[in-house]
Amino acid sequence: MKQKWTRREMLKLSGAVIAGTTLAAWPASGEAMASKRKSPRRAKRVLRIAHLTDIHVQPERQAQRWLRVCLRHVHALRDKPDVIFNSGDAIMDSLAADAERTRTLWTLFKKVLDEECSLPVEHCIGNHDVWGWDKKKGASPSEPLYGKKWAMQALGLATPYRSFDRAGWHFVVLDSTHWHDEKDYTARLDEEQFEWLKADLEAVEPERPVLVLSHIPILSASVFFDGKNEKTGDWVVPGRWMHIDARRIKDLFVRHANVRVCLSGHVHLLDRVDYNGVTYLCNGAVCGRWWKGTYRDCPPGYALVNLYSDGSFDREYILYGWKGKEE
Repeated sequence: MKQKWTRREMLKLSGAVIAGTTLAAWPASGEAMASKRKSPRRAKRVLRIAHLTDIHVQPERQAQRWLRVCLRHVHALRDKPDVIFNSGDAIMDSLAADAERTRTLWTLFKKVLDEECSLPVEHCIGNHDVWGWDKKKGASPSEPLYGKKWAMQALGLATPYRSFDRAGWHFVVLDSTHWHDEKDYTARLDEEQFEWLKADLEAVEPERPVLVLSHIPILSASVFFDGKNEKTGDWVVPGRWMHIDARRIKDLFVRHANVRVCLSGHVHLLDRVDYNGVTYLCNGAVCGRWWKGTYRDCPPGYALVNLYSDGSFDREYILYGWKGKEE
């Protein structure tokens, strides 16, 4: 269905293009909304990715039902994706959950995926997938599945971060979430992971394009509007919302011109930032406002990302048909 734009929506979108940074503020209706970077040479498409992020599945709020609807929508596409990327927060929350609740959430997520998904899935760990860091429910480091171990087991991951090659591209999956000062998590790479990332990018052939997947955005425009972050008179973006080490990551990317695009979720909003030749795409949320409807400017949906042989790409945000109760 062709998306119809009102004059107000067009002005809203055009006004968001500032100094090379595009913030996409999307209307709450329509089936597909695009932010595309097309190859002028009409290069061959080599991979089509359905990017599902921030599912937050739970027994409540008909979350299981709507996740099934979303996955069926992905599989019913006329132009089918080759793979699904899940960039984290697959379950509602296990940071402060006890073992029984965490087991319920992961059992539900795996059940729906087993029953509704026939595509290969590449997983990334989100902050809400981590078990027990918030000790209100009594989880302790002595538990065998404490921290990220439960998520790794549930998602079939040998390590919390990794890389692989496919269809002429190199893919890097990062682990964004780290405990900070025994109080809360922050978005960053620890030293071991950062050194691994440097070595990994150094080993990639310069002509092979690179896509980076993380749960928390490395760089994002929408984080400025996720709350009243200007209320002090200065813009204040918490280190939980965007990588606090974004400066050294972007400095690393400058040395590797084949890093083309970074995908993330976490803030449940949709934007695109182009900086120093790298495009950062924050791709909304399957659950929208935690299964309560549109979150600020972004309705529940998922992204389709097409990768091309020349290192170009494009992105669409797809509304899969959520019709639950807006709250």
